[in-house]
Amino acid sequence: MGDQELPGVLILGVGGVEGVLENHVGLLKKNFHLITMKEFLENKKELSEKIKSIFIFECRPTIDRGLLESLPNLKVIANSGVGVDHLDLKLISTFGVKVTNTPQAVSDSTADTGMALMLASARRLVEGCQIAVAPDTEHFAVDWLGVEVTGATLGIIGMGSIGYKVAKRAKAFDMKILYHNRNRRKEEEEQAVGAIYCKKMEDLLQQSDFVMLVVNLTPQTHKLIGKRELELMKPTATLINISRGAVVDQDALVEALQNKVIRAAALDVTYPEPLPRNHSLLKLKNIIITPHIGTATVQATYMMTEEAITNMLAVLNGLPIPSEVCLK
Repeated sequence: MGDQELPGVLILGVGGVEGVLENHVGLLKKNFHLITMKEFLENKKELSEKIKSIFIFECRPTIDRGLLESLPNLKVIANSGVGVDHLDLKLISTFGVKVTNTPQAVSDSTADTGMALMLASARRLVEGCQIAVAPDTEHFAVDWLGVEVTGATLGIIGMGSIGYKVAKRAKAFDMKILYHNRNRRKEEEEQAVGAIYCKKMEDLLQQSDFVMLVVNLTPQTHKLIGKRELELMKPTATLINISRGAVVDQDALVEALQNKVIRAAALDVTYPEPLPRNHSLLKLKNIIITPHIGTATVQATYMMTEEAITNMLAVLNGLPIPSEVCLK
């Protein structure tokens, strides 16, 4: 089957800093005629009717009204990743276009990242590495101490597929697991990981040694953790965010870390990304910040592309959609 017979899929580009990974292109080409944004903008008249899908990789390309109006045969926007806060779902729905995401592909890698951040912060691994390799280090201080993860209390805010996999990992560390979620998990699911439901988030915050954020960014979760919530936490507690940067009031977090309201923070996400180089969070010692690498593994990114392709083909062929994102 030639390219001209395949449905067109719009992507930002191939390779480089922002394009689809080159080793994923072959996957897409098996089922689609790839059209880059540059090719589309240079030849809108010919290509606009051929594009039936858009593949979003690393939140790109940007979807706006102008683009949607220029694609009369667009049926589906397939997002690579779970979070869709970069997409205007209401606007997209007015064009009759489906939106999908890839929850199955990302849960393990993101849960692993949450655990890695918790362990690294607890044992001060980043600081320790800097001390170990510093040219002026002559001895290691005996009073340079971290805190235990084993036996500590972990509070998980957001007990979806990723949050539950965090709980499964934390169980292996003999952690006491609390969780807060819109909907309570089934009793057998709670028992399997030893998780205790907190109807009020405040109860979780007050009891936890580590608080991990695993929620989607919505109007309800925007700045979910602010000054009040941070002050409810133990002064020995650590905040870990593997969801979205805007779930945390970053100004309040800076103040809390500076004044030792909480012990530390470990963030895989910020707002914006990356932070301005003069941002106050970057000047603190009791914080770890990673560049949104929750799903950045060879295996996870490949599975995300596979899952996105499955979703696109389901929409185009009128089949049940494995991972449709519905407007709430």
